[in-house]
Amino acid sequence: MAVNVAVVGLGFVGSSVAAALVERGVDVVGVDTDLERIAELHDRRCRISEPELPELLFAGLDSGRLRVTGDYDAVGSAEVVIVAVGTPVREDGHLDDSQLRGAMAELAPRLAPDTLLICKSTVPPGGTRELVAPALERAGLTCGEDVALAFCPERLAEGRALRELREFPVVVSGYTDKCATRAAEFWQATLGVPVIPCSTLEAAELVKMADNWWIDHNIALANELAKVCGAYDVDVLDVIKAANSIPKGNGNVNILLPSVGVGGSCLVKDPWMIWQAARQRGIDLATVPVARQVNDTMPHYTVDLIEAGLRRLGKDPAGAKVAVLGLAFKNDTGDLRATPTKPVVQRLLAAGSEVSVYDPLAVPAEVTATFGQAPAATLEEAVAGADCLAVLAHHQQFHAIDFTRLKDLVAPSCLVIDGRAYYSREKIEELRRAGYTYQGIGR
Repeated sequence: MAVNVAVVGLGFVGSSVAAALVERGVDVVGVDTDLERIAELHDRRCRISEPELPELLFAGLDSGRLRVTGDYDAVGSAEVVIVAVGTPVREDGHLDDSQLRGAMAELAPRLAPDTLLICKSTVPPGGTRELVAPALERAGLTCGEDVALAFCPERLAEGRALRELREFPVVVSGYTDKCATRAAEFWQATLGVPVIPCSTLEAAELVKMADNWWIDHNIALANELAKVCGAYDVDVLDVIKAANSIPKGNGNVNILLPSVGVGGSCLVKDPWMIWQAARQRGIDLATVPVARQVNDTMPHYTVDLIEAGLRRLGKDPAGAKVAVLGLAFKNDTGDLRATPTKPVVQRLLAAGSEVSVYDPLAVPAEVTATFGQAPAATLEEAVAGADCLAVLAHHQQFHAIDFTRLKDLVAPSCLVIDGRAYYSREKIEELRRAGYTYQGIGR
């Protein structure tokens, strides 16, 4: 599609969208106020660990199809502007809209006539109409006439973003029906994916809230189920596999997997965002804080498993060495935002354990800033002398770990903690034959 696109905000979402569009032959300019990020991209460095993303971005920069800048004037020649700046929540659940307001203040006076403006930044219901539209109007622009305003929620999973952008349907809404139609035509012509129309901006905004509300609740269910299974010496994966076989609704029961906890930029904030929005309309959503509380207990539960396992092996957790392998909030990403491994490390250190940390996908400087200690340079360095290997993110790089080879490096009677309940029975038996003691969440 012969169209010039500006993507404002080059974090995980903006960079992924820009890369996907460039891959499809679209000319894109990326704008970000983080000048260090811009300089890194010019030097062909990408701080975001996402499969295919660096390669696509660098190929776009090399071909000239992608440009990156800190200058908002670059949006003036764009026919389509996609806003993907961060919208975190404060501790009270209210939206921190400072980045979005700042972006709109810069954007609005620079937009060309008849621009299609697509907001992908997560906002509570009413956010696009009450925050984005007034910013345009203050610049003398009429929504639906001078600017086609649309909201299309981002619903990308880290580790799979580029694949999902090629395949997943895009939810589309508009300030007017004409705005929604233009947004739908843009996504279909560029990414070639199906479009799911929503009748109002608020409906589309609630889609993102509903997705992550459901995921957070489902994981909370899986985590509490794992605790019960652990108490009865039952493998939670057996229970989940059998439970998920029953048809329900448009599919089957679909209990997700338990884990060390929930983190990242969305699952820990979006439930609170809808909770706060509901409170403003006099509705008390009781399930949101319950699910959040359950998932926030899992790092402590994981430490309890580590300490109990060490004691069964005759080792005092105070003084024992624990190698934490995988620091990101989920598998196959280096993202440390709100990672549940941080409270695990903090509690282990508070108990007197020696802790080494290692993650091949995380940026070392970010690891040091988040955990207060530098990461081990290699897996071998991390596990040397370890009484426990706590695998808390199952990156692809960890699937091929040769535990038999590591046996000569770790301490005798080494404990392996499976923080994501991923290891198969065959893998567990392999660990035991190699002389390790296995313990998983709910297993």
